[in-house]
Amino acid sequence: MAAAKLFKPGAAAPFPLSRSKVELFADCPRCFYLDRRLGIARPSGPPFNLNSAVDALLKTEFDRYRQLAEPHPLMAAAGIRAVPHAHPELETWRNNFRGVRTVHEATQLELFGAIDDVWRDLDSGDLIVADYKSTSKSSEVNLDAEWQVSYKRQMEFYQWLLRRRGHPVARRGWFVYCNGQRDRPAFEGRLEFTIKLIPYDGGDGWIEGTLARIRDTLVAPEPPAASPDCEFCTFAARASRAGGSEG
Repeated sequence: MAAAKLFKPGAAAPFPLSRSKVELFADCPRCFYLDRRLGIARPSGPPFNLNSAVDALLKTEFDRYRQLAEPHPLMAAAGIRAVPHAHPELETWRNNFRGVRTVHEATQLELFGAIDDVWRDLDSGDLIVADYKSTSKSSEVNLDAEWQVSYKRQMEFYQWLLRRRGHPVARRGWFVYCNGQRDRPAFEGRLEFTIKLIPYDGGDGWIEGTLARIRDTLVAPEPPAASPDCEFCTFAARASRAGGSEG
């Protein structure tokens, strides 16, 4: 990891921090400190290439209706009075390395995140955050699992970023959830999906306090204690106790 990306106490410029790093802090402050202060990142898994393909195709599909200034049929079927928003900065907002950005003056953090899509409410003019998700399960997709709180925080963070940029943003966002079907008689080189639009009413009240705690953690001389709920901290502690001897 390049040293320029690490937090340096006393630096004059705002420190850039992505949404995924804010989520890392929410998951484990110690892992966050090791990552952003010391450059020791969690081991990463393989990329989700099929999910990325679904995202890319959905963006292409919604962009077609954006050019027509018409609602996508999924939106119309769900009774959503909105159209995909044609904003001049949309491609920047979607870019993983640029995204929607804002400087949080109280903490001197430059927060950013790459959104999947933004719709515009035809009645109020408010922007509606839309997030694409894909999975494959035999049961109906929903947002009820405990681990899906990270999806909800993701939605709320995007809403907060856009509000910070001065845009009117609806509290209700939508997850475009694609579920790969497993009950087909054969694969035949094709994976079929059912698509469900799931509403979520976000609340960004947690963000300000979280950013303050992030700043306090970053400037601390030592990392926080290991979290008993973090599997990475547990593995590191057990590996350290095991030592380097064999047999």
